[in-house]
Amino acid sequence: MANEKNNWKKLKTTVPYENPWIEVQHHDVINPSGGKGIYGQVNFKNIAVGVVPVDAQGFTYLVGQFRFPLEEYSWEIPEGGCPMGEDVLEAAKRELIEETGFFAEKWTLVSKIHTSNSVCNEVGYIYLAENLTPGPSNPEETEDLQIKKVSLTEAIEMVMQDKITDSISVAGILKVARLKGI
Repeated sequence: MANEKNNWKKLKTTVPYENPWIEVQHHDVINPSGGKGIYGQVNFKNIAVGVVPVDAQGFTYLVGQFRFPLEEYSWEIPEGGCPMGEDVLEAAKRELIEETGFFAEKWTLVSKIHTSNSVCNEVGYIYLAENLTPGPSNPEETEDLQIKKVSLTEAIEMVMQDKITDSISVAGILKVARLKGI
């Protein structure tokens, strides 16, 4: 299709800010209509990973924490970052153990998503983790976590009532629910 090609032209790109996790780019551009403009872009230095753990009784486990950028408490699926070059599944396994203490025997990739593709290049991979074995969690020093056991139906209701708003969590819960016939 003709309209699926890139009609943007970059004239100049600068990086006014970067840290170990993100890079902010400022682009001077020619937009698809031919006009001059600017575009700001955030590039992530990690791949996002999310895990929907589901036990033998059909319960899932959410992680609650205060999110600094939102200045709000957030219920989410276990998730984190995968450094570029690391195996995404191995990072998902690490995040599940780190945040919940669960080890899973069965892993299924359920989704690849772009978290906010109008301003950033972040890609995320979401896994269903099953055949869970409990163990001790080991959160990072920046994480003050609570774990909440809920049915998949309750997790869906939390999404529908905007009690879960994190994009990776919303996508993961709804995809897993569909796969499970809920």
